[in-house]
Amino acid sequence: MSTSSGDSMARYPEEPRLSLPPDLVEELTAELPSVADAAVAAIIAEVPTYANALSGPMGEVIRDAVALALGGFVQLGARGDRRSDRPAAASMDGAYQLGRGEARSGRSMEALLAAYRVGSRVSWRQMAVGLVGAGVDSATVAAYAELVFAYMDQLSDQSATGHRDETNESGRARQRMLDALARALVEGQTPEAVAPLASRAEWEPPETLTAVLVPEAQGSALLGLIAPSSLLVDDPASRSQRSVLLVPDAHRSVLLRAVAGHGAVVGPTRPWLEVRASYERARRALSVERESRSATLDTEAHLADLVVTADPDALRDLREQVLAPLAGMSGSTREKLVETLRAWLLHQGRRDAVAATLFVHPQTVRYRMGQLREAYGEELDDPEFVRRATIALG
Repeated sequence: MSTSSGDSMARYPEEPRLSLPPDLVEELTAELPSVADAAVAAIIAEVPTYANALSGPMGEVIRDAVALALGGFVQLGARGDRRSDRPAAASMDGAYQLGRGEARSGRSMEALLAAYRVGSRVSWRQMAVGLVGAGVDSATVAAYAELVFAYMDQLSDQSATGHRDETNESGRARQRMLDALARALVEGQTPEAVAPLASRAEWEPPETLTAVLVPEAQGSALLGLIAPSSLLVDDPASRSQRSVLLVPDAHRSVLLRAVAGHGAVVGPTRPWLEVRASYERARRALSVERESRSATLDTEAHLADLVVTADPDALRDLREQVLAPLAGMSGSTREKLVETLRAWLLHQGRRDAVAATLFVHPQTVRYRMGQLREAYGEELDDPEFVRRATIALG
């Protein structure tokens, strides 16, 4: 055991204390403003996103932060205590607030950490010149360098934490505002109510919006495939079974391709403040039959169906009115005559076309039309009746 301990001591010699003479500490402290200026100049030159940011008030904030950090580890060297290498509370708080401020300015964490690396390198180079010039031995300079970079790592970690906290908080806050904006649009709130929500959410209003109903599980995935400024909100009428995408300035064919196979219902394009009309039509279109529930339904391709089914009760009453003359017939006879009347209306009385549609002989069509004329009389030639019957049976 003693041999192992001896080997350990031989392998890891005792580190020198970092006690700097008071006059050297005073000299280094006096040089801090110029060291900070050199660090800022290097950051401007090497980190592109800071090229213009450090020329105004933000530059003074950064210079002050650099000077505060440098002053902190100069004082560490003055104390000569390696166990006290944690930055002071004021420096840690300043680093945290610096990170939050950089996030609010729109600069990335990568840019912030790059600035720390450049600033640390240049600052240490400037300070090392002073240490060597003062005759500080190489072992102490090396140990002090280790202390300096460990110190700066802690400050950069604190700034990264501030940046991350600000990003998360502002992201959550903005998402809440975007959600409120989407709900207001779907609910059809007044422009006076909607416009401030868009402003607070920092959302640039487009010319138009298109409402797209999608299964709830597909909403987030589709949001990433469509325009990034699209809004996503739970469908208020579906009890969390569907979501509503509000797509800005959509090119319809591109949008239809993007949602293909996702069971989407695409409403019409409307001025952005009138998107509730697009949403309402998409909701009504859910009743339109599709070959597959995963197929996309384009409301623009089903306008006639939507018009006819807009008021189901009225359509049912109209159908009863139109078919009233056939009410006294047997079920099978009535069914065949209704089928023939529908085909006759749709084919504008062309007997051969009616026969082909019904898969019967033209003579059968002639016979059935005789029965219909007996039931309806001259109504079959009345344009108003033809219009009503076409809507009722179409």
